[in-house]
Amino acid sequence: MELNALTEKIIGAAHRVLFALKPGLDEKLYERALVIELTQQGLRCEGQRRFDVHYEGHLIGTLVPDLIVEDMVIVDTKVATVFNDTHLAQMLGYLNITGLKTAPILNFKHASLGIKRVSN
Repeated sequence: MELNALTEKIIGAAHRVLFALKPGLDEKLYERALVIELTQQGLRCEGQRRFDVHYEGHLIGTLVPDLIVEDMVIVDTKVATVFNDTHLAQMLGYLNITGLKTAPILNFKHASLGIKRVSN
């Protein structure tokens, strides 16, 4: 599947989740519901995949993104008043470590889904 089409499918699924659950719940609830929705659409979705982080040949820790869809897109769920520079910087770091190209941040705080697409 083409990357933009996949991202649009993910955003559509997030809209369905928000419509069903309404805004303001814990972000892990939206993450779990999104996994169910994406899986029902036939997409491979993996939560909490671990990526080793190395510096100068030394393991310095582990990165654990919310969701990886079709081994192509990182999805980060938030319940925040607004997106901020920390959210964007985090996703840029995730993209750098994983080698993936796009990471939509989905904000379930309000009645209208907040979307910020981050690309590497």
